Amino acid sequence: MGGAVSAGEDNDELIDNLKEAHYIRSELVERAFRAIDRADYYLEEYRDSAYKDLAWRHGNLHLSAPCIYSEVMEALDLQPGLSFLNLGSGTGYLSTMVGLILGPFGVNHGVELHADVVDYAYEKLDHFIKTSDSFDKFEFCEPTFVVGNCLEIPPESRQYDRVYSGAGVQKEYENYMKNLLKVGGILVLPLEEKLTKITRTGQSSWETKKIIAVTFAPLVQPKQNVNGRPRSVPLREVSSPKNALQDLSRIAIRHTLRQPIAMGEGHTKRRVSFPGARAMHRYGPRFERRRFCRRFYRQCVNSVVLHDSMIPTAMDDCNYPGGVEEEEEEVEEEEERGCRRVREDLPEEDEEGCGTEEEKSKSGCARVEPPVNILREKILRLPLPEPLKMYLLYYREK
Repeated sequence: MGGAVSAGEDNDELIDNLKEAHYIRSELVERAFRAIDRADYYLEEYRDSAYKDLAWRHGNLHLSAPCIYSEVMEALDLQPGLSFLNLGSGTGYLSTMVGLILGPFGVNHGVELHADVVDYAYEKLDHFIKTSDSFDKFEFCEPTFVVGNCLEIPPESRQYDRVYSGAGVQKEYENYMKNLLKVGGILVLPLEEKLTKITRTGQSSWETKKIIAVTFAPLVQPKQNVNGRPRSVPLREVSSPKNALQDLSRIAIRHTLRQPIAMGEGHTKRRVSFPGARAMHRYGPRFERRRFCRRFYRQCVNSVVLHDSMIPTAMDDCNYPGGVEEEEEEVEEEEERGCRRVREDLPEEDEEGCGTEEEKSKSGCARVEPPVNILREKILRLPLPEPLKMYLLYYREK
């Protein structure tokens, strides 16, 4: 299954193609897909095929097509703090993306039939934590994987907010899968050759939606019981580990240090005071675009002679009921318009900057590249012993 979108040269181009084809529709899912390079979950000799919209299988290893994973992620409607169960977790690619959205207080469990695949998944998870540039940009819910048949989960096991099956579910096991859900939970599974979304609306009520036609290998039937005793999958219960306080401290410290990074140095968080403001993410792409335009505009005003009408006038006072926040929004929009006018007036050869390197240095228009990893630098500057710093860094080498 796959081939719905054209291949990409790299992971970002693949995601661009999935967005253009409307398989990826939300910013949250897009960020998770961009954070994890699909090729990292392929064997080295097969990496050249990683950015094609095709499923991949080698022995027991298997990855679904990117368009399928996109539909699954969108259908799951993930949110921070939820519990997730991945039936047929495979290489751990999907579980790792889900963990980026669930955050440190979610639950992220996977069940995989083959022990060698679980070993492979943990190897790839360790590689992601230790080497990925994306790891420090998210608060991560680390997945845990167990070996077993997902049809042998004991009935008394916990229920989950979100469940996904990576194998085709026979009709006789549909109710078994439904019972893994909490009320309000979402189950996504291949059922009767359709990727299906089932929402549990009550103790015995469900809503079902067919998404797209798919072809999946069916679930493997459980083997015969040994000595008359049923097998069971040892799903890890959510309990406080011995080092819970230590782990919580690491989460809290990293979260605190990350806040100024997300908000911009020197900015303090204010209460948003105008209607509908909460729906607009002030630190998303729109905000970044405005911030760049403001900086570009202010710099170029000092280096280019502008007509008076091109310079936005300051507002004397704010007549809006929302107060300072509305005034700031209007100033931002005015500066963004001014930025566009400045860019239109610049000579064509200066389109990518403010002139030659010498002129850039004189006018201050040269763009300063941010540090590669600001969170890491902040942790390394803390007055703490080196072993504790490395613990806060998850023993990452870069």
